[in-house]
Amino acid sequence: MSPSFHHRNLPHLLLYARETLMAHFRPVLHAAGVTEQQWRVLRTLSEVDSMEPNQIARSCQILSPSLTRMLAGMEEQGLIKRVRSNADQRRQEISLTPKSNKLIDRMRPQVDAKYQEIEGKIGKELLDRLYRDVDAMVDLIKRDAPGSDESEKT
Repeated sequence: MSPSFHHRNLPHLLLYARETLMAHFRPVLHAAGVTEQQWRVLRTLSEVDSMEPNQIARSCQILSPSLTRMLAGMEEQGLIKRVRSNADQRRQEISLTPKSNKLIDRMRPQVDAKYQEIEGKIGKELLDRLYRDVDAMVDLIKRDAPGSDESEKT
């Protein structure tokens, strides 16, 4: 038998935590007719005016080929619109449509209710600490990582 590792499997633990959380949100997404990946895009775009596809891919943790196919489908459904960038006609800006804004408005109370349920189960203090700690962990790990935005600034 191999000697045990010195640390718990943090990536696996975080995946398990994600799946546990997503079990609460999947019924809301399913009822709205959107996939988890589509919801990540909609939620991300709802917080900004527009983004380029590569920014969406990075922000939503979706591989570019998958995102390209997904954006085409979302455009066909009328959930996103693409326009050429004023600064560079080779670039696209992706933004929400009135249809997707209405969908998000319909989903918001249900999503908020799920967060309230989670907060009720684990407490506001733990939820706030999780947000802070996960943000801090990501920032610290990415700080000097090759190819990270931070290391490219220096």
